[in-house]
Amino acid sequence: MTAAIDVVRTSDVVVVGTGVAGLTAALAARGLEVALITKTRLGHGGASPMAQGGVAAAVAPGDSPADHAADTVRAAAGLADEEIVHLLTGEGPDRMADLVALGTRFDRRADGRLALGREAAHRRARVLHAGDATGAEIVRALVAAVRESSRLAVYENTECVDLVLERGRVGGVTALDPEGARVCHLAPAVVLATGGTGQVYSHTTNPVEATGGGLAMAARAGARLADLEFVQFHPTALAVGADPMPLLTEALRGRGATLVNARGYRFMPDFHPAAELAPRDVVARVIWQLEREGVEVFLDTRAAVGHRLAEEFPTAWSHCLEHGLDPGAAPLPVSPAAHYHMGGVAVDANGRSSLEGLWACGEVGRTGAHGANRLASNSLLEALVFGRRVGLDLATTAPLPPIQAPPGRLGIEIPSFAAAKESRQVRAEVRRTMWAEVGLARNHRGLSRAARHFERLAKPTGLALETRNLLTVAGLITRAALARTESRGAHYRVDFPAVHEAWRGAAVS
Repeated sequence: MTAAIDVVRTSDVVVVGTGVAGLTAALAARGLEVALITKTRLGHGGASPMAQGGVAAAVAPGDSPADHAADTVRAAAGLADEEIVHLLTGEGPDRMADLVALGTRFDRRADGRLALGREAAHRRARVLHAGDATGAEIVRALVAAVRESSRLAVYENTECVDLVLERGRVGGVTALDPEGARVCHLAPAVVLATGGTGQVYSHTTNPVEATGGGLAMAARAGARLADLEFVQFHPTALAVGADPMPLLTEALRGRGATLVNARGYRFMPDFHPAAELAPRDVVARVIWQLEREGVEVFLDTRAAVGHRLAEEFPTAWSHCLEHGLDPGAAPLPVSPAAHYHMGGVAVDANGRSSLEGLWACGEVGRTGAHGANRLASNSLLEALVFGRRVGLDLATTAPLPPIQAPPGRLGIEIPSFAAAKESRQVRAEVRRTMWAEVGLARNHRGLSRAARHFERLAKPTGLALETRNLLTVAGLITRAALARTESRGAHYRVDFPAVHEAWRGAAVS
């Protein structure tokens, strides 16, 4: 059933999502009244605080944004927008300086210089860390700045439902507040910073709220989307049956941790000259194939980190202890898991989408910086660089006319209580099907079967909002994967295993 709006609020800008991208955009939109909407509590939830890995930037002597860009383009498998990549890497050092000025506590060497690590597909050590809780530390600094600003209103534990469309442009969002009230946040500018889609898979490192809500809202509104088939699977999630799967940060492999089988044999040098530091898609598919052959895979941190794991990687250490594992005594069981979505709402260098009044940044946006395979530790950097560009664009754009949508014409569909059990069943079925048919290796038969299955699952009405969003996103990713008849980066087709030049530079929209 559809219920009428209870409350209408107005502001200059609505930012949906309070990870690194959303917080950065809100802070950069100087002079504007901003409504910040988050599904959880400010500073909690979402993928940003869970980011154990670091943030890449060319801040070391001898390094350069051009070198960083070259590594990014190489990892992107022919699909990176090189102008966007150079913006990303060129602005990176300044964004790191901004974070330091805000009080972000990055790891430092004994002489006071930043301690830099090397991760997969980087040719230099250029990754800044705050232990293995870099995302949480950056969010802490940004949240502190947000709390000091009187022009930023934060609405916590609020679930956005859909974009408001008025005369062909976006003019706000409808939402459910913590008490269940139906709220319309009207604004001439909406920024989606809702993060990723990992919960569409049964094996994921993403938090429970990463259900693709922003992507689904943009799709229903008719925004242009691109590169949805490119889902990055992290090679080393802790295989202990948890949901989401605890992440063992790539920085461990950067420090020398090795991948071994049950007999202790280190296998990655057999598959790639960079061994454990090969691109993530390569490492993840090797592990996936070994698992299909019945081989158990482990990450051995003993020689590389040893007794220093608890001190230097406390998040990974706590994950191990929580599940009864002693990384000092034995290698850790690992398996690939859905981790990052390279596709999303197609945007330009300032985060503008194809719909007037709609911007996007962070994982939900597709800038073209990542192409077919994101370079390690470029995700937080993209959120910082393009979140700021969105905020500056909003602050310098000529004011748009205020939205005058009659609240009486707006409503929110409220699922019935009886549909809750069916929603849980559909959600589980979507996640299982995506992992089985639209995961690390794909083919026409499996993708077609998944697409038909999702169409059948979508027929019941009254599904819970998150389940509806998962179904929408699952269908979008599956259809994009069907359309790309080649293997490139994170998208691997068993029936089309080669890279085809006809697809170079082409985006499935």
